[in-house]
Amino acid sequence: MFTLLKTRITQGRRTVQYPKRAPAMPDRFMGLPTIDSSKCVTKCNACAETCPVKAIERLHPECILDLGKCIFCGACARACAERAIGFTNEHGLAVRNRRDMLLGGAENFRHAGPLEPERLRLFRKSLKLRMVSAGGCNACEADVNVLNTVVFDLSRFGIQFVASPRHADGLLVTGPVTKNMELALRKTYDATPSPKVVIAVGACAISGGMFAEHKEVHKGVSDVLPVDLYIPGCPPHPNTILDGLLRLLGRVK
Repeated sequence: MFTLLKTRITQGRRTVQYPKRAPAMPDRFMGLPTIDSSKCVTKCNACAETCPVKAIERLHPECILDLGKCIFCGACARACAERAIGFTNEHGLAVRNRRDMLLGGAENFRHAGPLEPERLRLFRKSLKLRMVSAGGCNACEADVNVLNTVVFDLSRFGIQFVASPRHADGLLVTGPVTKNMELALRKTYDATPSPKVVIAVGACAISGGMFAEHKEVHKGVSDVLPVDLYIPGCPPHPNTILDGLLRLLGRVK
C-alpha cells in the first residue's frame, strides 16, 4: 500500500489541464494544414494526384484542401516542390459546418462554435453520449475511449458515455456508415430523446474517408443524419476530440 502511495505521489498530476493550458502535442503530430496558394506558380497537380482520398482540388491558381476528407498522411506536403502545403501542430480541428472544412484561397479556418442557446443551456454542464461505430476500423473508437482514462478524465466536464440511447443527449458516430449499419444508426437516433446532438468523428464519419467510393458505404454520417459537430482526423488525436466537444459546449472559445 505504501509503495503504491509513494509511486502515485512521485507521478504527480496525470490529468491534462486543458483547456486551462494548451496540450503538449507530439513533435510528429500533423495538425491543421496550411496552404499558401501564392507559391503555386505553375500548373502543377502533384499534390492532388498524390492524395489517396482526393481531398485536394487544384483551381488554378488556388489549391483547395477538404479537411473532412484528409487522412493526414502528409503525401501532399511531400509531393509539393514549392512547399505550398504543410501541417501545423494545431490540434483544434472541429467545425460546426461541413463547408468550413474547405481550406485554401480566400477561406480562413473557423473553429467550431457552441450550440444554439436552447441546447447549450441543457447540455453545457452535462452531456451524455451514446457512441455508435458505424463500420469504423476501430482507430477512432480507440481514441474516443482514451478520453475516459485518467489522462483526459472526460467526466470532469460532465461528458459521459452511456449504454442506451434512451439515456443519451446525443450520438457520437465513427465510421463511414455502412449499408448494414444504416438502419441501426437510424434506430439509435430515433431512440435518443430530443433535443439531441450528433457528432461525427473521423474522416470516415465526415466524408466516407478511404471508403467513400465503395457502393456499400455512405459518404459519412451527414448522408443519414443531421450533424452538429465534425471532428476531422484519421483518427483524430484525443486532444482534438476533447477540444471539439468542449467548443460545442462553449467551454473553449
